[in-house]
Amino acid sequence: MSCDLCSAEGATRFFAVTGGPEEAGVQICETCHRQIEGELEPGHWRCLASSMWSGEPAVQVLAARLLARLAEQDWARDLAEQLWLDEEIQAWVDNQTRVGSHVDSNGAILVSGDTVVLIKDLPVKGAGFTAKRGTAVRGISLVQDNPEHIEGRVEGQRIVILTKFVKKK
Repeated sequence: MSCDLCSAEGATRFFAVTGGPEEAGVQICETCHRQIEGELEPGHWRCLASSMWSGEPAVQVLAARLLARLAEQDWARDLAEQLWLDEEIQAWVDNQTRVGSHVDSNGAILVSGDTVVLIKDLPVKGAGFTAKRGTAVRGISLVQDNPEHIEGRVEGQRIVILTKFVKKK
């Protein structure tokens, strides 16, 4: 099989595209999967110039979301401006964070077990210390009922941290 995003031949795996129809997803290669879950390498994603025009709505949605994550790249901004989606598909693209996704201050998706870095000094209520900017928090847990909260251990204390004050490492 070939990857729905980069067209690489070989083994693919199902990747769910959230915020739309149940069971919606795409078949992607391991390289694409690893980067979607982590940090994007801009050179790899030039393939979106062709995959964004796919007839499959889930591929269009994922391509649009990836272009948004790559917005600091001129070529990605140009492609995003060219991409036209009907109202229903655009609503699906925009629905990403409303379905309970935990995202960091840069919009990167957080998953349990990730390592994040604090981007601001945070006073910890009830613990009598301040978690300093630049502190790495390893093995985070997601607060399932609130996409703006994660839990992690800082200075031996398990604390709740707002996702807007962290970036994925």
